[in-house]
Amino acid sequence: MRILRILCTTLLLAAGAAPASAAPADWPTEALAEYVFECMAVNGQTPEMLRRCSCSIDRIAAKLPFEDYQAAKAVLEMRSRQGGGDEVALFRSTRWAQDIVDRLRRAQVEADLACFGR
Repeated sequence: MRILRILCTTLLLAAGAAPASAAPADWPTEALAEYVFECMAVNGQTPEMLRRCSCSIDRIAAKLPFEDYQAAKAVLEMRSRQGGGDEVALFRSTRWAQDIVDRLRRAQVEADLACFGR
């Protein structure tokens, strides 16, 4: 994964943009790369989108520890499941679940504004 990070940095520098900031050390490179790949799949496979998507995850990582990001993603995954039951209800109705998702969404909105101008 270190090679992937070096490749991404090289591409950014070749495109004329330096990385906005380094992500905190508690975020594994694999998670950063996965976010960038998913972001580029939605927004386009261009050097500009590589820069913007990298900026976005760096901003999110600066706001949320990786453990909180994982928890928010897990809550969202559970909420998206069909059916019900006590387990799914726990993720839909508890305050802690809503708080962690709200923190992720706030970080995403701030990242979108800073990196995509939207």
